[in-house]
Amino acid sequence: MSITAIIAFLIVFGLLVSFHEFGHFIVAKKCGVLVREFAIGMGPKIFAWIKNDTAYTIRLLPVGGYVRMASEEDHDELDPGQRLLLQLDDTGAVNRIDLRVDQEEAGFLFQVDQADLVDQLILSGFRVGSEDKTELAVSPQSIIVDDNGQEARVAPRASWVESASAPKRVAINLAGPLMNFVLAIVAALTLAFSLSQVSVNEPVLGQVEKSQPAAQAGLKANDRIESVNGQKVEHFTDFAELVTAQKGQVMTIQYLRNSRVMTTKVQAVETTVSGQKAYRIGVLAKGETGFLERLHYAWMMCSSWFTQVCNGIVNLFSTTFSLNKIGGPVMLAKATSTATNQGFLTVLALLGMLSVNLGLVNLLPIPPLDGGKVFLDLYESIFRRPFPKVLSTGLIMVGTVALIVLMVLVTANDLIHF
Repeated sequence: MSITAIIAFLIVFGLLVSFHEFGHFIVAKKCGVLVREFAIGMGPKIFAWIKNDTAYTIRLLPVGGYVRMASEEDHDELDPGQRLLLQLDDTGAVNRIDLRVDQEEAGFLFQVDQADLVDQLILSGFRVGSEDKTELAVSPQSIIVDDNGQEARVAPRASWVESASAPKRVAINLAGPLMNFVLAIVAALTLAFSLSQVSVNEPVLGQVEKSQPAAQAGLKANDRIESVNGQKVEHFTDFAELVTAQKGQVMTIQYLRNSRVMTTKVQAVETTVSGQKAYRIGVLAKGETGFLERLHYAWMMCSSWFTQVCNGIVNLFSTTFSLNKIGGPVMLAKATSTATNQGFLTVLALLGMLSVNLGLVNLLPIPPLDGGKVFLDLYESIFRRPFPKVLSTGLIMVGTVALIVLMVLVTANDLIHF
């Protein structure tokens, strides 16, 4: 891969994951859930910064990303007898808890007797050097510094994702795929307004090449195709398919020119495109430059991407399973490299298609995909009780292992065929 292709791959990957995770991130924030980390990539951290209680990290492996939210499995605990370095705010509440008691920081040493950083938000114990037991309130905005110097905000129960209502959790889980659809719309609109002209799939001829069958049969630019061998034509793609279906046989084309119905006979010539046999008569669809036509073109592109991805998903589950039907990071890199060689607009179209693909695949009702989480949340909303904990944990574990194994197999298969 060229340097340009590598940069294009990183940009495409980054946009796909960033938009998806930003959807989860922003809706979780709006729902009052504490977001611990916003990560692009997986594996070891190569870059990180903290802002507004969230760690933003770039990780080494470009195989995904995640938003880590505060949860019942990710809250802070302090042990009796543990020593801390504390700082207080102006109200006397603890606003900084440092586990590195040997640090020369402002504050005072405190030995824990009891601690509750989940519900009551209190610390009881002794200031080092004093025998008087004291109880301190802990600010909900308090910062904990671990032994490695990493800072994180305390996570009271109210800030856990499990504490959000089921409808809010549904919104959080749906937000990722929805943001991928937003990215696809942005890509389609950018594509539509970057082209010099667009085709809105009307069966109207634009360019008619000289010395080709169409021109020899008398067809001209702006002719509107009505039918081929009596079969009505609604869109230019219909016309192209009918021409191909004739396989070089003489066909009768009825068309409109200046409101007059006219008829001609055309015989397509055989040609080869990308190693595949094709038939052409030497015409292109009419191009449009208007604002509404460009919006229409963007809508057509999005519809086409959704249709192709849906058909691919149906085909995956309705026919014999094959790893060749699935692409991983290596396939994404290869596709991006090919698109880069064809120009920016091709990369843009690939971005739109991949974004739709990521959004729809994540909506599949398979834990731990977003669709699987939505299924569990909807169960709680409908039946007014949580999905059985043991069963949901088991489903998520099995789903996670299955996805990891599938990713390994897909990546290996991609490398074999790279």
